[in-house]
Amino acid sequence: MKFLFRKVDNSPIVVFRIFFGFLMMLESFGAIATGWVYKTFVEPLYSFPFFGFEFSQNLLGNYFYIHFILMGVISIFVMLGYFYRITSILLFLFWSFVYFSQKINYNNHYYLMVLISLFMCLIPAHKYASLDVKTKRVKSEISTPYWTILIFILQIAIVYFYAAIAKFYPGWLENKFLSIRLNYSANWFIDNFGWYTFADFLRNTKLQYFLSYSGILFDLLIVPALLYKKTRWIAFISTLVFHIFNSIVLHIGIFPYFALSFSVFFFSRETIHKLFLKKKEFYIETKNEFDTYNGEVVYFLFLYFLIQVALPIRHHFITGDVLWNEEGHRLSWRMMLRSKAGNLYLNVKDKSGKFIESVDLSTYLTDDQINVVKSKPDLIYALVQLIKKEYKLKGVEDIQIYATSLVSINGSRYVKFIDSNIDLAKVEWNYFTPNTWILPAPKTSK
Repeated sequence: MKFLFRKVDNSPIVVFRIFFGFLMMLESFGAIATGWVYKTFVEPLYSFPFFGFEFSQNLLGNYFYIHFILMGVISIFVMLGYFYRITSILLFLFWSFVYFSQKINYNNHYYLMVLISLFMCLIPAHKYASLDVKTKRVKSEISTPYWTILIFILQIAIVYFYAAIAKFYPGWLENKFLSIRLNYSANWFIDNFGWYTFADFLRNTKLQYFLSYSGILFDLLIVPALLYKKTRWIAFISTLVFHIFNSIVLHIGIFPYFALSFSVFFFSRETIHKLFLKKKEFYIETKNEFDTYNGEVVYFLFLYFLIQVALPIRHHFITGDVLWNEEGHRLSWRMMLRSKAGNLYLNVKDKSGKFIESVDLSTYLTDDQINVVKSKPDLIYALVQLIKKEYKLKGVEDIQIYATSLVSINGSRYVKFIDSNIDLAKVEWNYFTPNTWILPAPKTSK
């Protein structure tokens, strides 16, 4: 493992620090400007946090405006390399808190931002072109251990590999999902700009099938193509076209530009140096120059990447179709795979079985939340717990809650999702084994 500590030029991590801080600043302030913070943390009564982050619900409301403003300022400090060790850790903690405090707007891009912000805490990206160097808080350096660059390449390789593998299912290969997604985008361009010609372009079936299959090839081949010198520029241009197209058509925030920023780790260090840091002395690598070996770093990286490889395959050890039951979906790079819609009705009865009420979901949820909760079993379960808590506050301890739930995947027919004979107020959520109150997926839903 000595090769991990071979000294190499640090231009890639220095440049990436600037890109990363800038993009996180845009994400922080943009989330406020676009109303994302309001819809996710201010308007709702409950935000459906991850396990262990239930305490975050005590902060819902205007606090999150302050949180995102502070995160934006911290991101600027990271970009400038100002008190970098402290601000990089703070950015990791701030963004992780945002990510784990809600599931309604879950996506893999936010998860990747958590992981990369963790990396930024570990690497010495502030040893050049930073305010820390300028103010002499740290000594300027032009080299870095090779592992500080390799971890980014490995992480992106894992993301793209599992993203490709997840697409090998009928809904993607038969263009069921992408046609829905692109038709939605086509309608958006008509409603907002009157771009009928562009809308027709997006609705073209041949284009949709091309994008479906080229998407798989892109995810499978892009990392090897970027690593191979003879195909690197072609791969980069392909990456540029792919992500800019996604940015324009799919409206997925900063992620396309975030993904493009990783290119600095695939080009030669000489190229990155010449393009971005011409005034910096370039570190000439030799076979005998090594940083101090650190066994703790090796053990941490081994455990970290073992987890990263294992998490996306855990759904194979849980009975059922992950597209249907969602068990093993999160933290697995299962990106842009299905359009899911549902209907949900919850009936509350007393302990004797006497009907009390049919729950008005808008009492507990915003319209945006209702649209998501109806097709996600863990969110349905969390909603049931919320209703139980409200009844307990009213002095009614022992209630029964039954669900009538129908779900459609990729425009298929609506089919029964939850066992309506099971009292959801009495079940416990199983994290590592199947939740039997979720009905099996019908073949027609795949």
